[in-house]
Amino acid sequence: MLWLQFIIASAFIVYSGFKIAKYGDVIAEKTGIGKAWVGLILMASITSLPELITGISSVTIVGVPDIALGDIMGSCIYNLAILAVMDACNKDVSIFKRAYKGHFLSSGFSTVLIAVPVISIMFGGYMPSIGHVGLYTPIIIIIYLVGLKSVYNSEKAAISEYVDTTVGALEYDHITLKKAIVHYAINAGVIVAAATWLPFIAEGLAETTGLGSTFMGTVFVAMTTSLPEVAVSIAAVRLGAQDMAIANMLGSNMFNIVILAVDDIFYTAGPLFADVGDNHALTGLMAIVMGAVVVIALAFPKEKKVFGRLGWETASLIGLWGLTIYMLFATRGAAS
Repeated sequence: MLWLQFIIASAFIVYSGFKIAKYGDVIAEKTGIGKAWVGLILMASITSLPELITGISSVTIVGVPDIALGDIMGSCIYNLAILAVMDACNKDVSIFKRAYKGHFLSSGFSTVLIAVPVISIMFGGYMPSIGHVGLYTPIIIIIYLVGLKSVYNSEKAAISEYVDTTVGALEYDHITLKKAIVHYAINAGVIVAAATWLPFIAEGLAETTGLGSTFMGTVFVAMTTSLPEVAVSIAAVRLGAQDMAIANMLGSNMFNIVILAVDDIFYTAGPLFADVGDNHALTGLMAIVMGAVVVIALAFPKEKKVFGRLGWETASLIGLWGLTIYMLFATRGAAS
């Protein structure tokens, strides 16, 4: 019954995640707020909504911080691995070959943000705090805001051109603003309900299977909450909007780490990273390595793919993702 509940919750998140991204685009177009970076940041935050709700419910209702942190760290791994899926959908040329070079900046900031919880977990109980909130929480928020401003300043012209030529060409004449808002709210409610339900299922599965909260959060919960990113990004690649899909992945990773800051504020038992397993630092380190592969792929893209439909970059991302899952499974006894 637990696995059935997990599948049902996953199905709701996938379906509503795709719908909420669609109607978010409609609202942005109808209200005129879908300009440049606002649209891209909106896309990343929308598809990261399941991680936000799952994290808050994990630390407040269920009281399992390992699932909250595992969900975020695992989602960062999945988001980078999704680039490989996108590359497979792009038959002829690697997605990095035609990618806008400005992704360097967002990739760099997402890597720096991931490094903050990794360092904090390694310090454990020695990390300073402000009340029950760790010092890393304001640091994460500041880095995120600086990152948004930097990305906006450096990519303003290029993104504006993309929005004018691509997003602006989309036609939503058949959908009224009122209808879009209503459907957006309904699907957001479905995601909130399913994502709130998810930590209870994951904790039950962790106990019955003996896999532990860290492994369940990083592998299964993260996989489920990353499904909206999969649906949106694959659709974007098929439409020829590779840059939008890549920006969605990197932007989602930046937003995911901010979610940890929010979780830390809601977790009143003490600093969040002081009460979680050390294995999360391993996941974070692997996410940093995968981020480095993305940077190299953007800097030196290859003309041809070498592994069927995959380039060496995306094949490496899949290999690193698989290695991470194996190491977490092998060391699950040391985690909570």
